[in-house]
Amino acid sequence: MKKLFGTDGIRGLAGKFPLDAATVRIIGSSLADQYRAAHGRQPRFVTGRDTRESGPWIEAAFHAGASSGGAVCESAGVITTPGVAFVTGKFGFDAGIVISASHNAYEDNGIKIFAPDGRKIGEGTEKKIEADILSGSASNGHPESADFSAARSDEFQNSYLNHLAGESPNLSLDRMRIVVDCANGAASKLAPALFERFGAEVIAVNDQPDGQNINRDCGSLYVEKLGEKVISENAGFGVAFDGDADRALFVDEKGNIVDGDATLWIMSRFLLDRGGIDNRAVVATVMSNIGLEIALSSIGIKLLRTAVGDKYVLEELIKSGSELGGEQSGHVIFPRESFVGDGIMTTIFMLEALQETGKKFSDLSTGFTRYPQVLVNVKVREKRPFDEVADIETASREIEQQLAGKGRLLLRYSGTENLARVMIEGDDQSEIERQADGLAEIIRQSLG
Repeated sequence: MKKLFGTDGIRGLAGKFPLDAATVRIIGSSLADQYRAAHGRQPRFVTGRDTRESGPWIEAAFHAGASSGGAVCESAGVITTPGVAFVTGKFGFDAGIVISASHNAYEDNGIKIFAPDGRKIGEGTEKKIEADILSGSASNGHPESADFSAARSDEFQNSYLNHLAGESPNLSLDRMRIVVDCANGAASKLAPALFERFGAEVIAVNDQPDGQNINRDCGSLYVEKLGEKVISENAGFGVAFDGDADRALFVDEKGNIVDGDATLWIMSRFLLDRGGIDNRAVVATVMSNIGLEIALSSIGIKLLRTAVGDKYVLEELIKSGSELGGEQSGHVIFPRESFVGDGIMTTIFMLEALQETGKKFSDLSTGFTRYPQVLVNVKVREKRPFDEVADIETASREIEQQLAGKGRLLLRYSGTENLARVMIEGDDQSEIERQADGLAEIIRQSLG
């Protein structure tokens, strides 16, 4: 059977395998069986979901399966992914289950499972769930539905908001106008309420979820629209979340986009000014712009790169003892606060940096210059290692020598298609286009 768990749990079309009700019930019972066997007692699970119309029945199916496996389940209702992770640890649950497909369209959904420390469950647990799905059962009998308690959902959500507020007790946003794009997702109720608690004048947009409008022409995938709104409202700050609010992208008062790379740059200087980043290293992925690497180097910080995925960023953060890491997409992790990327938390820290510096938002990115980038996709018949193809290896090495100190080449295969991806960054757009097209042609001749 094809591996079901990716770097961010299980994700797919709601109602179709593996997110049909019967399979979701097996996931619940398998998880309960494993935890009961490991701890010798009834496991306790908490679930939370975003605003997709499929969320309630998927949550009910999970509870039915988990209950049949002897678990005690509660629901935190509609809450962000990092909110579920927080509640899991704070209230002593054995696992937290998020029902969300993040930035995907409403037709999709997903399941990701967190341990009490905020890390995702290990591969051993995932493989056992997959084996149980393949065999068709995990416990004796799976009821079609199960009664479960959402009685403490308000308590869970308020506790999470209090936790976020406590991260920046001196933050004051009095008379500050901010635009918050909630993506019609999990942050729709939570984020505006929290920023208003700090005294901000909040202009909330896309905060009326109807089950089908999550991420639709809004949120972090359409941040250009946020820029227009910030300018029209004469606001000083804009933030856009994705469907489950584990990431955030920003817009300054001029309508300019502040992506994950710029956020890492701003937060690096913010932490340095506070005496942080002891190991002088920040973690990002191979997709982060070389401009970030050069900017960080200018203040004595090394950029550690990982494969794409917050899972890999977190692994390197823990391994290296770094205090800050993230992705260009706006998924930022502060491991001393949480092992989960939290878009609302990142926003609070960004607002705190604004307050402490007294600068305009557009001035915080000073020192970071985004380098031109070109990406070329090449269809291939096979995915041979590039270093085993002499012509590709030679051409790649020549380009890297030409780019030394002022650019970089990233050559990789698509994980889902027969495509080779050639990405080059440098200080001359026409030159990197010439280099990328030349290398793409060599790949086409060798592997196409």
